[in-house]
Amino acid sequence: MTGPVLRVDDLRVSIGRADIVRGVSFAVEAEQTLGIVGESGSGKSMTVLAATGLIDAPGRRVSGSSVLRRGTDDAVELVGASDRTLRRVHGDAVGFVFQDPGTSLNPLLTIGRQITESLETHRGLSGRAARTRAIDLLEAVGIPHPDERVDAYPHQFSGGQRQRAMIAVALACDPALLIADEPTTALDVTTQAQIIDLVQTLQRERGTAVVWISHDLGVIGQVADDVLVLRKGVAVEQRPIADVYAQPEHAYTRELLAARPRIRADAGPPPRPDAAPLLDVADLDVRFTIATPTGPRVVHAVDDVSFHVRRGTTLALVGESGSGKSTIANALTGLVSPKAGTATLAGADLLRARRADRRRIAMVFQDPFASLDPRRSVGDAVTEPLRVHRLGGRTASQRRDRVAELLDLVGLPTAFHERFPHELSGGERQRVSIARALALEPDVIVLDEATASLDVSVQAHVLTLLRRLQDELGTTYLFIAHDLAIVQEMSHDVVVLKEGRVVEAAPAPELFANPREPYTRQLLAAVPPERPRAVRS
Repeated sequence: MTGPVLRVDDLRVSIGRADIVRGVSFAVEAEQTLGIVGESGSGKSMTVLAATGLIDAPGRRVSGSSVLRRGTDDAVELVGASDRTLRRVHGDAVGFVFQDPGTSLNPLLTIGRQITESLETHRGLSGRAARTRAIDLLEAVGIPHPDERVDAYPHQFSGGQRQRAMIAVALACDPALLIADEPTTALDVTTQAQIIDLVQTLQRERGTAVVWISHDLGVIGQVADDVLVLRKGVAVEQRPIADVYAQPEHAYTRELLAARPRIRADAGPPPRPDAAPLLDVADLDVRFTIATPTGPRVVHAVDDVSFHVRRGTTLALVGESGSGKSTIANALTGLVSPKAGTATLAGADLLRARRADRRRIAMVFQDPFASLDPRRSVGDAVTEPLRVHRLGGRTASQRRDRVAELLDLVGLPTAFHERFPHELSGGERQRVSIARALALEPDVIVLDEATASLDVSVQAHVLTLLRRLQDELGTTYLFIAHDLAIVQEMSHDVVVLKEGRVVEAAPAPELFANPREPYTRQLLAAVPPERPRAVRS
């Protein structure tokens, strides 16, 4: 092939009166990975969607050029291309892997059918040949027992397996270009490392060009040869990844580099050796019965887990997806009923608490947009727990004053009282969720992946807020996360979980300096390192 697989020149995207992408240009060669990085709203996904002809928004205007080459004589202009041309290209010459395979995969079709569909459409394979190819692809992406799992549905796969299946769908027709849009953001660090290695292995074997979109320069440093930094739809820096890490030219790039979580010897909050136990969990056991093709099966989600959280400190629960972290949080907050075990909060039985005592433990969820009612204003959302639990005064005026205090506490102006969730950024919505949790005046706040869906710079601001609240209010946190760099930054103590069981528990400085268990060392090794991976020759 002569020339790049994809060349984009002076790409501009407007929707209505808003200019979303302004004059972006880039190129990506075969076997090369271009990383596109920036915060939410920087235009990353919109740039790639426009370059591949996938924008379908009312009032859109796309100009510039985006030329895709699959062979020496096969060049297609995608900007302004007809629907027929785009149908011929998508799924054949261009494959897509999106952030959430749960919404990208069709829940009504088996994984095998979603792979064979493109093979039959673009390659003309018979049903039997396409099925054989689908099994081979599932094996190539590391799905165990592919001849059996080919007939499974997406909900029967774990999060990491769904993403692997999505990669199999994207690579079914050996595309010249693979678009990976935040493909590892929602995954734990070990699964993220496996997906990165998988994509790079398949890329070397097939000569695929890859455009990898992420808000995290730490991830981009492990996958990309070159990086394009976008800010408000403008390319502010475009250079080899090693040069960007060594000497970033733009202040925004330096800000992104400084915000990425890293494991450091001097990281972590100051120790609090005299803090007394506040929350004691002993022998917690949670089981679920699920339906399978062969009959009901019992899943032992949490198996004999014990730990204690000290007052005014942060205890982190870490582990891969399926390790039981969120199930423990749900049991403590009354969302699921454990089969056995005890949980006492300052001597009170938490598992059998009355509603008045339930407010002593509050929860902040991963996705603030999903956890806030879109029909309620910020003021109503924060007022609700005050009204239900009769806190913040007896009159509406007193409660409104208390809401203003809570918003100020989390760094939001009083004017936000009248806004709705869709009018806020991700970081602002999460601050509202934290204010709502603080309204309960709880003894413990459970943070269930509370920063996982945020940009690294916004994540850094939220973590700073949480540490400030702990210092000022003496707040106690149960911090659930899969990112060990963030865990080190926030936590006094750490409990490592695997398949519902505790494999290691220790003070955070001790665990990070000298992990005892191989599984803990595996989690630490999966964290993106300080320096970028060596550029491939």
